[in-house]
Amino acid sequence: MAVAADPGRWHARLGELIAEYGVPGATLAYLHEGDVHEYAAGVLNVATGVEATPDSLFQIGSITKLWTATQIMKLVEAGELTLDTPVSAVMPGFRVADPEVSSAVTLRHLLTHTSGIDGDLFLDTGRGDDCVASYVAACANLGQNHPLGATHSYCNSGFIIAGRVVECVTGKVWDAALREQIVEPLGLTHTWTLPEDVLRFRGAMGHHNGAPAPAWGLMRSCGPAGLICARAADVVAFARAHLGAGLLADPRAMWRPQVDVPNPHALGKQWGIGWVVDDWQGQLVLSHGGNTIGQSAMLWMVPGTGTIVCVLANGGHTAAFQHAVATELFGELIGVAVPPMLGPPAVPYETDVERYAGVYEREGNRLTLTVRDGRLRLHDEITGALAGTEEPQEMDLIPVNDTTFVGRLEGRPNWMSAVFYELADGRPYLHLAARATPKVA
Repeated sequence: MAVAADPGRWHARLGELIAEYGVPGATLAYLHEGDVHEYAAGVLNVATGVEATPDSLFQIGSITKLWTATQIMKLVEAGELTLDTPVSAVMPGFRVADPEVSSAVTLRHLLTHTSGIDGDLFLDTGRGDDCVASYVAACANLGQNHPLGATHSYCNSGFIIAGRVVECVTGKVWDAALREQIVEPLGLTHTWTLPEDVLRFRGAMGHHNGAPAPAWGLMRSCGPAGLICARAADVVAFARAHLGAGLLADPRAMWRPQVDVPNPHALGKQWGIGWVVDDWQGQLVLSHGGNTIGQSAMLWMVPGTGTIVCVLANGGHTAAFQHAVATELFGELIGVAVPPMLGPPAVPYETDVERYAGVYEREGNRLTLTVRDGRLRLHDEITGALAGTEEPQEMDLIPVNDTTFVGRLEGRPNWMSAVFYELADGRPYLHLAARATPKVA
């Protein structure tokens, strides 16, 4: 049973938690029993000392994908598309490196991260209204992480392609279509995509290692995958519209599981249309997170209780911070225990780690696994356009069972999970950070 909630205590509690996890600033908004509560703590930028307030705009990163998925679903409900419409039917001439995928990939593949298209192509195609179209044209040489529909791998590129579908059907640039389809109908006054609009408000700066990040935000071409900036209450209002008929006639169509996630210990067990689908003690939980350059966002919705929580942060140990907020808040509001992060087993587990040594690589990321003193060691390096935005990271991977491992970066409180598995054709993969990375050497 939930204890009696005391919304007032979160004014102080949020400040205590950001101090504990080294977060410069954060905002929190939640909907419970019909009421929305908002909180803020810390600063937006350690270099300026400007305080965070509930109406501050943070980058919500990949939570943007839920908005783009909703745009597609609105077009589906209007009869303009179906989820199984091939992208090539909307965009004649659409191409990626694989000719079969070019012709057969559907909107369902894109929105469920099952297209196999290498997902982390970050490409600056300029600030013009043609930037998304130019990005999609540049995908012509983009290879596959895995065969079409063979598994799940988080795919930013796929959502940018979906955003271009929105542009083609509506005749508007993605930003304008977003405002017309979602932002303005919901009356969201603190939701924007372009920095010149964010500048009119208090805008958060991302941080790395306690200092302002080297860049404020991502390139405009990433818009449909992760460019929305919003206050926490606006994100809650957007999610609230998914509880009824505020945006879609049948929002539950987006909740239905579409694919099992090979690594269920990270974000959730399954993926729907846009939403991560999970359950906590029998309660259906829908969620999505987002990370940009030094900023992190998290959204949870428990439809059975009508409870929605959004927490936004601009640096520090954000994953552990967000998990701590969720654990405490959901226990207080609805008496549900948030599953703990998977950690090492109480009794060490022995398995053959040599079989997993090698190089695993996809667009934008190279993972090198070696064996040192009987332990599996991971070297994680960002490549491509974002190379240099973060230093390479290393950690030991500790076996939980024969295929599941956990690791913790130095100085970080939270454990990350990694699952080794094979596709139906026997090809080896590593599922880490929601992405399927093939073994290449």
